Amino acid sequence: MEEEVRNNEEYVVAIISEFAKAKHLTQSQAFRYLRRFKGISLINLHYNIMHTLRMEDVLDDLTAYCRRQGGAIA
Repeated sequence: MEEEVRNNEEYVVAIISEFAKAKHLTQSQAFRYLRRFKGISLINLHYNIMHTLRMEDVLDDLTAYCRRQGGAIA
């Protein structure tokens, strides 16, 4: 159980970092954006599926989800 939680946390950190790079944001900006538009919740909810996908696909899906939640980053 502890290992699964640690893996999930590490994955969230990796996604935030990759999202920041892809969208030309700082990691703090990316975290605040993903938290505000429910991206972090999405990652936590669907970690078991998301971590098996290509990073590009995860970032595309995360971007689309946040836009549906009111985010403006494309």
